[in-house]
Amino acid sequence: MNITALLAELQTQQDEGAARAGELRDRIERLTAALAETEARLTELAATRKVITELAPAGTELEPPETNTPYQAIVNAFNQHPHQVFRVRELHELLDLPTDDPAMNITRSRLGRLARQGFLTQPGRGRYQKRT
Repeated sequence: MNITALLAELQTQQDEGAARAGELRDRIERLTAALAETEARLTELAATRKVITELAPAGTELEPPETNTPYQAIVNAFNQHPHQVFRVRELHELLDLPTDDPAMNITRSRLGRLARQGFLTQPGRGRYQKRT
């Protein structure tokens, strides 16, 4: 490799590095602006919470968020019976859910999503079991 080719290669690398540095600076500016907006929002939320807490009558407790979602009920059923394989209808009967086709199709969809996320396994078609 001659000196001219080496210098040309070095110039190319320097140009690429300078371009990358510029892109990173732009990205840092965008992230800094997003961070400032998020921190401002957090400050607003803290102030709002403080005002609501001060205005709420003494002894009033805020209601906790609902934790008994359909997904939670399904996961709880599998946690209570970790080695049992369920069909959708059996799960509906265990949870006292309606056994009509539309309701069971929704549960099938939920079970499929839980299986894709790794919470459940599918040992056979239409059968679901807790992943151990």
